[in-house]
Amino acid sequence: MTFGVVLPALLLSTSCDRRADVGPVVVSVIGDKPELAVSARRALSLPERVLTDAVAEGLVRFDAAGQIEGGLAERWTVTDDGTSYIFRLRNARWASGQPVRAGEIVTLLKRQLTRSDVAPYLTAISDVVEMTPEVIEVELARPRPDLLKLFAQPELALVRSASAGGAGPLHVVREGRHSLLLRPVVDPDRDPDNAGPTPEDDVRLIGEQAARAIVRFVNKAADLVTGGTIDDWPLVQRAEPAAANIRLDPAAGLFGLAVQRRDGFLADPANRAALSAAFDRAALVAAVSPEWSASEALLPDQLDSLSPPTRPGWATLPREQRLGAIRARVATWRAANGVPALGVALPDSLGGTMLWTRLAADLYAMGVRPVRLAADDPAADLRLIDKVAPYDSARWYLSEACVACSDEARAAIEDARLAPTLDARAATIARADAALTADTAYIPLARPFRWSLVALRLVQWQPNARAWHPLNHLRSDTR
Repeated sequence: MTFGVVLPALLLSTSCDRRADVGPVVVSVIGDKPELAVSARRALSLPERVLTDAVAEGLVRFDAAGQIEGGLAERWTVTDDGTSYIFRLRNARWASGQPVRAGEIVTLLKRQLTRSDVAPYLTAISDVVEMTPEVIEVELARPRPDLLKLFAQPELALVRSASAGGAGPLHVVREGRHSLLLRPVVDPDRDPDNAGPTPEDDVRLIGEQAARAIVRFVNKAADLVTGGTIDDWPLVQRAEPAAANIRLDPAAGLFGLAVQRRDGFLADPANRAALSAAFDRAALVAAVSPEWSASEALLPDQLDSLSPPTRPGWATLPREQRLGAIRARVATWRAANGVPALGVALPDSLGGTMLWTRLAADLYAMGVRPVRLAADDPAADLRLIDKVAPYDSARWYLSEACVACSDEARAAIEDARLAPTLDARAATIARADAALTADTAYIPLARPFRWSLVALRLVQWQPNARAWHPLNHLRSDTR
């Protein structure tokens, strides 16, 4: 396996000199050149999400801290029973200069509700209606107190077309071969002095591979590298940027191994539980970063469940005792079936290799023969899930972790989706959490690992649980 990544020797020592606060903020997002995706029936790439969030707003959006702020809506109310959200639109204009009106918002939003990647978590919405040219109502069949965080996702930003774009807060003023120059939209409501943007308010957005982005940053030709995951973390370690520039997000979400095939050694839930118990999570996170947190439970907190996260029965036992249990089970299996082999699907990256080194060592210690497979290999027994949660509902964690879970767990997750009240939803979520943990269809390892390289001029940048950093909240607040 080859990766073809070489970092110049000059990167082995860098200084922490402040990049001058002059000219556009240069942002490298890891991936391909940013393109504006309109009503895509697939998961958007990170560059697509960053660009869409920059040039188009939904009803609401995320601020620098990952909290909700107004987008096209200037304010909103929720009815007492939680089944109606009423949004009053601000005096916004599309990039063409035409005023934003509720009727077009309704049409665009209905399209996004069925085609976006977060659509499976929006099934409680029964209708979106125009009340006046400035007011729309979102009607729900079941209460959803976490709806605004879903509406803040870039997937629900309202784009008229690929050429027409959206309503800001930024717009494209120049396009290069690999980059775009973005400029804040002049909004009379938000900029009553009409001073207009300065050159330092512009953003040059570049889509490129992590190695090139890191080189650009350490050579002080960029202000931000965003979208870093464990895949490319070894490149950061190799480049050794100044510690003050390396920022990790306390990302909420899933980082663990989903059971993809329930046969052979993994057919027995007791074997799956013993396997999960024996992984050395402390050694895994320590090998990557002292700021990375290990996880033993599927849910990070109680969230909207009736009960605290279900802890696996082995959580209080010393690891040596856990390791002894899995070795005994493997010995019994081996006597009848031979050495168990497990295929593990991981990314084809330097970080994937670093992760494989730790996981393979643990599996060998258990008496299991590990086999590394491609991330999308359907023959894999275990597959890495590495996702940041779009909102704070336990149902998202349960649904995403249930790749090949029991019928009982799957039924409880569906009951949670259809629960008519919040109390009923909380109870079924707790039941699903207990069922999925008992089934051990998912092996939690840690929180998602998300890194950025941040120049000191970006005083508005903040780490947050969404690991999301809007381009209008970097150097200054350009809303």
